[in-house]
Amino acid sequence: MSLPAITKHLKVLERAGLISRSREAQWRPCKLEARPLQQAADWVEQYRKFWEESFDRLEDYLSELQAKEKPIDKDNDKDNKGKSDGKSKP
Repeated sequence: MSLPAITKHLKVLERAGLISRSREAQWRPCKLEARPLQQAADWVEQYRKFWEESFDRLEDYLSELQAKEKPIDKDNDKDNKGKSDGKSKP
């Protein structure tokens, strides 16, 4: 990555408040600003909880649907298979 590209990325991070930069002679040290990152992490955590709860509700609903389905009568199913392919059982 080129120096101008790095500088551009650092400026974006600085404008977003995620880093702060200072000057020490020819050096431009950067400091990570944790507070905005914590706010972003908190926001993401809310949505993680939302999606986990939504998937849990979906799982419960699908389980209810499966429980309501009638179980297949295995003896009746065997008879139907033999008839459906044109072969009869001896």
